[in-house]
Amino acid sequence: MITRDTHAFLAFARGCATDFGPATARAAFLVAPDGFSLAEQSAQDNRYMAAAGAFDAARASQQHRELHRAFSAALPTVCFAGNPSTPDALFPNNVFGTAAGRYVVGRMRHEVRQREAEREDIRAFFAGVLDYAEIDLSAQAHPCELTGALVIDRARGLGYCGLSERCDEEGARLMHEAFGLRATLLFELAPGEYHTNVVLAVLAGRAAIVCPQGIADPGAVEAIAALYAPHVVRCAPAEHAAFVGNAIALSPDRVWMSAQAGRALTSEHRDLLRGAGFEVATVELDAIEAGGGSLRCCVGEIF
Repeated sequence: MITRDTHAFLAFARGCATDFGPATARAAFLVAPDGFSLAEQSAQDNRYMAAAGAFDAARASQQHRELHRAFSAALPTVCFAGNPSTPDALFPNNVFGTAAGRYVVGRMRHEVRQREAEREDIRAFFAGVLDYAEIDLSAQAHPCELTGALVIDRARGLGYCGLSERCDEEGARLMHEAFGLRATLLFELAPGEYHTNVVLAVLAGRAAIVCPQGIADPGAVEAIAALYAPHVVRCAPAEHAAFVGNAIALSPDRVWMSAQAGRALTSEHRDLLRGAGFEVATVELDAIEAGGGSLRCCVGEIF
């Protein structure tokens, strides 16, 4: 099922057992922020990006290394070298994604990011080292920026796809098929939003963080909240702006977000996550957040 009908989606999703696959990844991959700088093409539709003068490449590299170290204590994490010609490459989950036995290459909207899909070393890692089959969507015409545009409940096999310049309906269909999902809910992102994973996180199939102001259809917000109730964080505007929605669970008991997001998270919402079985872990990423993404954007998951 792939639909905009929130009622039909919710009725179907409530019948889905949490047996689709592991709820969290078995490993993660990163791409170093080598040559980190303002990507002017990406800035056209990413309001979260800072001006060029706010980019500090050395600090971003140091923070990225701390992120790698923190993740490595939780699960196997590999980091590929960056490339100064691809300044957004530290957000690899938009370009490469995985499901059981296969990897998916996305179609990026901007040419500067399309170059990332040409990385033969990353492709060779998935195809040659992990022996994953390839599904390459990068050469077709429809933007589909993988787990930036598509938030996946891996336990149930459900997708939540926000449509914007970074993903159209055909791109959503292609991703739905590539990841082999049971059902995907389509909805428009609010004006000014570019990726779903900035305004929505599904945590190990047990909880959700949603930024209602980032989703144009209130019915989609309510359907998501109904499915994961009572473990639903509805972000206030300050939490939304601080990237609380750009969080990820890499294990069943911990949710990761940036230190800025952690400071913005209210005590009530922290307690709600604790009640769902999650402690909050944070890493300082203010230099990286100048690039218009936060912690979850940096993480490629290996299932």
